[in-house]
Amino acid sequence: MAYAARDDCPADKAARYAEVEDEILAVLEGEPNRTARMATVSAMLADAFPVFFWTGFYVVDPDKAGELVVGPYQGTLGCLRIAFGRGVCGTAARDLETQIVEDVHAFPGHIACDSRSVSEIVVPVRDAAGQLIAVFDVDATEKAAFDAIDAMALERLMGRVFAA
Repeated sequence: MAYAARDDCPADKAARYAEVEDEILAVLEGEPNRTARMATVSAMLADAFPVFFWTGFYVVDPDKAGELVVGPYQGTLGCLRIAFGRGVCGTAARDLETQIVEDVHAFPGHIACDSRSVSEIVVPVRDAAGQLIAVFDVDATEKAAFDAIDAMALERLMGRVFAA
């Protein structure tokens, strides 16, 4: 069952996130590889929420301080590199806070990797030691597609998948 639209019942969306989280955790049980975990999370969330236009990770580049490099994702071509503090993803990485943007065209310094993107949520991803390892980015082609339910569910999922 996929969650179809942002204006469905909030309880339905929260329940769908809980269901998908359980499915993701079951699939990932015993899998230690971080890339495999990221690819699985991206694919399963993209499939579960049709409103998700682009779903994936930008990984902290260990060889270039203050820069994210594209990681596993589902969707159209993503930006290859994003500096901390630049755009929505770079802001989330710099500030270590989830960013919910109702209209990316109104966000100062937004990076248009795909002009069809209209709203976005970006969640910082930390490892078990609390170090930033990536950001998880989701774009939608409609305004205000993301809210506090998305933020809470995605923050919880990232913690359970990457910091546990």
